[in-house]
Amino acid sequence: MNNYPIPVGVPTAYAQSLMFPVGEPNDAYAQYFTGRSWLAPVSGEQVSMANVTFEPGCINHWHIHHATKGGGQMLICVGGRGYAQIEGQEPIAMTPGTVVHIPANTKHWHGAAPGSWFSHIAIDVPGEGKSNDWLEPVDEAFYRSLK
Repeated sequence: MNNYPIPVGVPTAYAQSLMFPVGEPNDAYAQYFTGRSWLAPVSGEQVSMANVTFEPGCINHWHIHHATKGGGQMLICVGGRGYAQIEGQEPIAMTPGTVVHIPANTKHWHGAAPGSWFSHIAIDVPGEGKSNDWLEPVDEAFYRSLK
């Protein structure tokens, strides 16, 4: 149980079950999410890491973390239940402790499972020539078919 402030709209029991804060509304990236999310920076030194919390039904759009060398993203589930999917592969169910490696230049999405809160640490893998492209939303019917 933690003693971090609990944002409005996040259930107290869920927020207190996390070892990291839920953070502030993720307004800067809201246009790339279906539903509400919150962002709490964890580290900006050596490796950039943030805790991202998704309300039930919230997922981000397809996107790519480009890099000319190195780069990519690692996701570590720290609460709830969610999914990550690399284009052309089956979705990966994520529960606390699940680690997903997203190679650079790979189209993917991630977020809460339908009906579940979800939090993951997003680790920005160091690299060169890095940029991000936000793409189309995930097909809603496909997402709703996930359990």
